[in-house]
Amino acid sequence: MQTTTIRTLPTSGASVKNLPVNLFGAVMGIAGLALAWRGAAHLFGSSSRIADGIGVLALLVFAVLTVAYLLKWAVFPDAVKAEFTHPVGGNFFGTVTIAILLLSGVVAPWNATLQHLAWTAGALSTLVLAYVVVSRVLKGNVAAANVVPAWLIPGVASLDIAVTGGAWSHEVNMLALGIGTAIAVVFYVLIFSRLVHGEPLPAGMVPSLMVMIAPFEVGFLAYANVTQHIDMFAAMLFYFGLFMFLVLAPRVFRRSVPFAPSWWAISFPIAALVNAALKYAAVADSAAVTLLAAALLAFLTVAIAVLLLRTLYSLYNGKLLAG
Repeated sequence: MQTTTIRTLPTSGASVKNLPVNLFGAVMGIAGLALAWRGAAHLFGSSSRIADGIGVLALLVFAVLTVAYLLKWAVFPDAVKAEFTHPVGGNFFGTVTIAILLLSGVVAPWNATLQHLAWTAGALSTLVLAYVVVSRVLKGNVAAANVVPAWLIPGVASLDIAVTGGAWSHEVNMLALGIGTAIAVVFYVLIFSRLVHGEPLPAGMVPSLMVMIAPFEVGFLAYANVTQHIDMFAAMLFYFGLFMFLVLAPRVFRRSVPFAPSWWAISFPIAALVNAALKYAAVADSAAVTLLAAALLAFLTVAIAVLLLRTLYSLYNGKLLAG
């Protein structure tokens, strides 16, 4: 079976029309790295300026991508509509809402009002997207080839509401936790079954396999934030996510998988793993867990740097926005 392709109008050369919405995954990854270094400041005593600098970069990347995608929407509305209605590509609009939610966490120490505004916008848009995605799926006749890890993004986005929300948003956090958990569980089973019984994912979609760890690590962070403690259940979520990372890493990090914007799909799940590891290490009182958290933070930092440099080079040589 072949995955349905997004219908686009023909263009020649580089064009904003070819800007993929999944590039907002870069904001997710960079913002997640900023939050990880903020956690490292508490655990290891590293300078908070590192987190602040990375956070500013995340805001700048988000601003540039937002302006560019709004331009795409204004000039090529049919292309945006085709991307949104696509059974696979439409799920990547969750990268925009997750980016807003994570940025609300990034700006939290700087300005509480801005944090609340960003979180509210991110939460509302995430819940609307979750409604649209679930409604779309329940229409039926979904091709098995379209059941891919990207389906988890709207569910993970709902969990991120609870990750970044404060005590002032308890009921919304609980609503999001319920929606995100149910979507993640149901979709995870469907995706796992498709990966076991169906054809292998196309090379371009292989990096998105790393999204399979996100429900557990983001679930850990959401549960810990809502309950304000880390118990055995939270530890189970963390360790299973870590197990899946070890299982999937050899399949994802291969030279045969060409670089594309889809590679940013690895950044946020790993950032969630790192943030969970740092938070768990703070209460586990284990040298091994602390060392693991440090190693994962170093890996994430290098991975984000490589992805950013390769993306900039791809933009420079015209391949990033090529038709």
